[in-house]
Amino acid sequence: MNVGALLFPLKKFAPVRILLLIAIGIAFITRLVLLLSFWHPIAPGFSNILTSFIIGFVYDAVVSILLTTPFLLQIAFTTNYIYTNKGKWITIFFFVVVLSVVGFTSLVPKEFNSDLYHSLIGYLIARFAIFLFLLQRSFSFRLKWRSGVLKLFFFITVFLLVSNAVSEWFFWNEFASRYNFIAVDYLIYTNEVIGNIRESYPLFPIITGVLLLSAAIFYFTSGPIACSVRTPLAFLKRLLFAAIMIAAGLLLARVIPPQWKYFSRNTYVNELAGNGIYDFVQAFKKNELDFYTYYRTLPDTTAFKLVREQLGMPNSRYMPPDLTNLRRSIRDSLPERKMNVALISIESLSASFMQAFGDSSHITPQLDALASRGMFFTRLYASGTRTVRGLEALSLSIPPLPGQSIIKRPDNEGLYNIGAVLKSKGYITQYLYGGFGYFDNMNYFFGHNGYEVLDRKALKPSEIHYANIWGVADEDLFTLALRTMDSDNLKQQPFFIHIMTVSNHRPYTYPAGRINIPPSAHSRQGAVKYTDYAIGNFIKQAAQKPWFKNTLFVIVADHCASSAGRQELPLPGYHIPLIIYAPGIVQPRQVNALMGQIDIAPTILGLLHLNYTSLFYGNDILKTPPQKQRAFISTYQGLGYLKSDTLIVQSPVKKISAYKIDPVTKEQQEIAPPGQLVNEAIAYYQTAAWLIRHRKYRF
Repeated sequence: MNVGALLFPLKKFAPVRILLLIAIGIAFITRLVLLLSFWHPIAPGFSNILTSFIIGFVYDAVVSILLTTPFLLQIAFTTNYIYTNKGKWITIFFFVVVLSVVGFTSLVPKEFNSDLYHSLIGYLIARFAIFLFLLQRSFSFRLKWRSGVLKLFFFITVFLLVSNAVSEWFFWNEFASRYNFIAVDYLIYTNEVIGNIRESYPLFPIITGVLLLSAAIFYFTSGPIACSVRTPLAFLKRLLFAAIMIAAGLLLARVIPPQWKYFSRNTYVNELAGNGIYDFVQAFKKNELDFYTYYRTLPDTTAFKLVREQLGMPNSRYMPPDLTNLRRSIRDSLPERKMNVALISIESLSASFMQAFGDSSHITPQLDALASRGMFFTRLYASGTRTVRGLEALSLSIPPLPGQSIIKRPDNEGLYNIGAVLKSKGYITQYLYGGFGYFDNMNYFFGHNGYEVLDRKALKPSEIHYANIWGVADEDLFTLALRTMDSDNLKQQPFFIHIMTVSNHRPYTYPAGRINIPPSAHSRQGAVKYTDYAIGNFIKQAAQKPWFKNTLFVIVADHCASSAGRQELPLPGYHIPLIIYAPGIVQPRQVNALMGQIDIAPTILGLLHLNYTSLFYGNDILKTPPQKQRAFISTYQGLGYLKSDTLIVQSPVKKISAYKIDPVTKEQQEIAPPGQLVNEAIAYYQTAAWLIRHRKYRF
């Protein structure tokens, strides 16, 4: 027996061999293009380049083998037996049975996804119709049909590989990484994302270029497909080869760890070593990361003791004396002041956009004016890099846990949040969003945590001056806010209204004629300036309302416009502004205390002098001594704890790094991790994970 011919039947499986080479080649070229396109920020050394390409080749090979699985199965199971006198009746019986089971039983529940169910039915009927059609045709016709189908699938696969390479470049340009949790999110919210892509990029030239390149690759590589179809090979030999290849791919995928690519201190180089498709699958699998599995831990009682010490303040008292409980009574020395609160979280507003932080392009004149007339916080850091992470911090006041935001996780109802606290004090609590609230699970989360949710559907058509795929223009959202606040005021109750803007988001479009940067420019600066204009106009209109003098306006970003950098957690990528504005009540001042987004809710409640029972991890920053000031910053896996001039970073698997922060440049110099700060960092995140897991972070 010729073992070589058995294991490597080159002619019969030529399409698989060629596709493997194409997939690996495209992945290699993608890595090379990313390296050359972003050479300056990556700043690699030769050894790093070599290592990233070697590791990358391993990931590319795994992905490429698995991508050929449909072709292996197609070639292995394509047989003439089904067209013989005996085989045709077996095949007809098979189709009838399968269609009956799918169509007349609940084995495949249509309620789960009716579109998927009907697609399956349609696919089975189409395959049955094709079989009946080919049954009436000659053997030579069937060979041509198989060749054509295989060529079609081959071209589609090449097109998808080239399209993916182009997508990876755009994704890297936007997020400075391979596919991650953001890509998983984008797959779920396809309507918004496709609309965003259509409005942001010249799709026709891009798709045309991808088609032409795919066609060229197909033209020069598809010749052996016809030969493959005509080459006879015994069924068992075909099956054995396909089984070996598929098993090899699955085994490699199983034994090769995703951590291999994390070989360098340079985040860019590590991302370069990855493979986009492989990383996408890993991100999909790791939607939630278990802290106790992937991060270093302390004994739970030790962790809670450390956190209780850090959260303890002169005006708080723990109740009851349970060491795994952070519930404490907050008492203010002054009478409660039940002012209205309007919390405005602005999409992607980096501190660096404001003149107050050194920007010279004057794109935030309204916010700069408000900063000079209100309480302006200069050292605030966002919890994460996505809107849901900012909303989580602002509402729940909890450190950012690894994996997906709590807002998008199951079992997130009835959590302890600022809306629930204020509602218990007689407030009307509402969440307003300019887009459709199903996005990022906003409707469900806020609706199941004590808020009334109002999204773009609450606006009348006449109230919408402009809208793109993400939502209505910010000025229209503020029109809804003013109308809602007027209505709330008539009920003789204080109100808490959380407003989430959308205009400062790619494709950066907005109504024409509002600012001196036309929307046709599709520029980030234009979107920032428009949002600034809309906020200024909102405050101006609000000043004419009877409820204005009794309203606290809190203006903050959800996250920065970009968090990319050489470091895993670059501080400038998390620095955001905070303004609290209430003329005659909050005196203008600059607050330079170090704080995180989770400190905003307790600070608001402190300004209202409310007495309440707290589970918050945040502190009223105006009453927090410097030695207890800290901030939390994160990616989906990197968990940062910033205190004074030291940043502790926890990451999988049980890795801890420490960096000294330059006070001027914010550059990070790695140092030996200081034990006390490391324990504090672990304790904060560990206890938060414990409370969420054990359903103890409840109102």
